[in-house]
Amino acid sequence: MEIKAAPDDLAIPGSTVIVGMMEGLVPAPGSEAIIASIDEAHFSVNRFEAKTGQMIKVPLDDRSTALVVGLGAEVSFESIRSAAGSAIRAVSTPETIVRLAMIPVDGAIRAVAEGILLGGYRFREYKTDDAERPSVETAHIVGAEGERLVAVEIVAAATNRVRDWVNRPAADKSPDQFASWISEDAPEPVSVEIWDEERIAEEKLGGLLGVAAGSDRPPRLVILQYRPEPAGRHLGLVGKGIMFDTGGLSIKPAKSMETMKSDMAGAAAVAAATFAIARLGLAVTVTTVIPLTDNALGSGSTRPGDILWPAAGPSIEVLNTDAEGRLILADGLGLARRFDPDLLVDMATLTGSAPVALGKSIGAVLGPDPEVNGRLLAAAGRAGEHLWELPLFLPYLKDLDSEIADIKNVTGSRYGGTITAALFLSRYAGDGDWAHVDIAGPAMSTEAGGEQVKGATGFGVRTLVELAKSMVEGA
Repeated sequence: MEIKAAPDDLAIPGSTVIVGMMEGLVPAPGSEAIIASIDEAHFSVNRFEAKTGQMIKVPLDDRSTALVVGLGAEVSFESIRSAAGSAIRAVSTPETIVRLAMIPVDGAIRAVAEGILLGGYRFREYKTDDAERPSVETAHIVGAEGERLVAVEIVAAATNRVRDWVNRPAADKSPDQFASWISEDAPEPVSVEIWDEERIAEEKLGGLLGVAAGSDRPPRLVILQYRPEPAGRHLGLVGKGIMFDTGGLSIKPAKSMETMKSDMAGAAAVAAATFAIARLGLAVTVTTVIPLTDNALGSGSTRPGDILWPAAGPSIEVLNTDAEGRLILADGLGLARRFDPDLLVDMATLTGSAPVALGKSIGAVLGPDPEVNGRLLAAAGRAGEHLWELPLFLPYLKDLDSEIADIKNVTGSRYGGTITAALFLSRYAGDGDWAHVDIAGPAMSTEAGGEQVKGATGFGVRTLVELAKSMVEGA
């Protein structure tokens, strides 16, 4: 889908015009003339009260249609974005004229553009019926400026790229294939280095090798580097890339495996965010480390009770092979710290405990420095994504004590799993600023609403881009 800036007087025969109405049937600014031309009987017959989420289609002439979108009693950035996302899915003409950007809310143009580009996303790779393909080819946003739309398009495209990667079945995305896709998608300013299983062994990445041992698809590790001039501050990113998670010998129940193609959502998010930062030309150095492997069952699978030796940090007694994400992140964090970033952030679909605590729409942030955590929370707020800080409660570290190794990968307790997982990672994050983001809840959605569609969400990309912007601005 293409979005374009449009003048206030744009009229395209045969198009749909998206306009807004406040609760109480009050025309939103910028839509008064069109609303005035609509017979009020349309609203009463359809019981349209302009409540949030309500929509009604009304013919304007023989060829054009108005899609009136309810904005509720109060309008905000998020409500505009949600309205635009829902509206674009209801449009059935190739071209639409969007007037919601005329609403005097700070960032309204960005909200509308994001809503359209994200809400209009479809993953159709495996569909044989084209009937559900998006009808809109071009959305003309009234009141927008072309330059502003470019930045929105870059970040939205990165978010949708994550959705593409995560939605693809695990059978079609081996570690090697995914590493190739990342390399192919990298813009020119970003260098890409891919380690094969021999290099991974040479570097003694024991956590990654231990998880990969049960799979017939060898692991990969991707290192992305963006070095702008001037370089500015240095952001390090690490993403969990489990291409499919069976649980290993500690096998998952069948129901729990249904969405495990998404266990590489953290890897996808940090890769796409790196590319968006580069395409935006932000003056911040970025180093991104992405360990990739299956967690499968095989004759060589790591067994409960085995000991793994990451490249840096303490030895690990594996008591549950389904707690594998932290094992590959141990190597990812240790490797990323070698590049000496000013701030290191890892992103992972790490624990089922996170959505138990926060629900499916909110990610967890944990780290030793409240100021660093606050920067991530602020970035998420600007991005329109939802994060919540959980405590990195140091007394729980004793629950990770091992009798025969330096640390064990699970506590044996059903409580505080997100916290103990982050405490485990803290042993490998090294010195310097670090925060962990658990996206196990918001990485996938079971329903469509606003700018969100069913399936992969692309969560985290926008937050990381906003974090990079704050590093440029010194916030």
